[in-house]
Amino acid sequence: VPGYGDSPPVETVATAQGRVAFLDHVLQELSMRRPVLVSPSMSGRFALPFLLARWEQLAGFVPIAPVGTKDYAAEQYQQVQVRWVVGLLRGPWVLVSLIGQPAVGQRVAVVPDAGHACYLDKPEDFHQALLGFLRQLK
Repeated sequence: VPGYGDSPPVETVATAQGRVAFLDHVLQELSMRRPVLVSPSMSGRFALPFLLARWEQLAGFVPIAPVGTKDYAAEQYQQVQVRWVVGLLRGPWVLVSLIGQPAVGQRVAVVPDAGHACYLDKPEDFHQALLGFLRQLK
C-alpha cells in the first residue's frame, strides 16, 4: 500500500477519506465486484475506513490484527452488515471487545500458538481458517 514498505509516501492517502478513495479505485480498476477484503496489520489503515464507509461493496471482511481498530467507535462497527471473520490470530482481539459477540454471519477464528503475523507463523492453520470462511460465503 502507498507509504508502507518500500513504496513512497503519497499525499492522497494521508486521510481516511483518501485511503477509502484509493482502495475503491483499486477495486474498480481490477473490476472486482463484492470481493472479500483481507486486511493484515498495517493495511487496517486502508481497510477499516473502507469497511465502515463502503461495507455494502464487500462480500466479506477478514481482519488479521489490523492497525487502527481503536480509531473508530463500537457503534460504527456495529452498523457494518457484511459477513466477516473477527480476527485470525491467537487470543482475544480488540474488535471483539468493540462489537461484542459476533453477529449472524460473523465468527471468530483463532490460529493457536501464532503471533501477530499468524499467516506466516502457522500458514496451514491460517489458510484452513480462511478457506473455511470463504466456503461459507458461497
